[in-house]
Amino acid sequence: MAKTTRRVHDAQFKTKVVLETLKGHRTLAQLSSEFGIHPTQITQWKQQALEGLPTLFNGPANPSIPDHEREQIEAPLFQQIGQLKVENDYLKKKLRTS
Repeated sequence: MAKTTRRVHDAQFKTKVVLETLKGHRTLAQLSSEFGIHPTQITQWKQQALEGLPTLFNGPANPSIPDHEREQIEAPLFQQIGQLKVENDYLKKKLRTS
């Protein structure tokens, strides 16, 4: 009797299988035979994906930029916004008085 080893699937493969499942164009049995995965495994991956969806967008908008770098980028921009607001207010006052 041959010993079967567990296959380890990467996240990209799991994502592909789950997306095909969510599309609903094919049955679970069809997907199972196409990808060579047991239907129960596909169902578990789908459940994990659906449970993770609510927290998917809770992170920062661009997690690839560390906080200190983001602050260095934002500081001059906020300063420029403040300067433009002051100039805009000044011009509005001048326009009203003339």
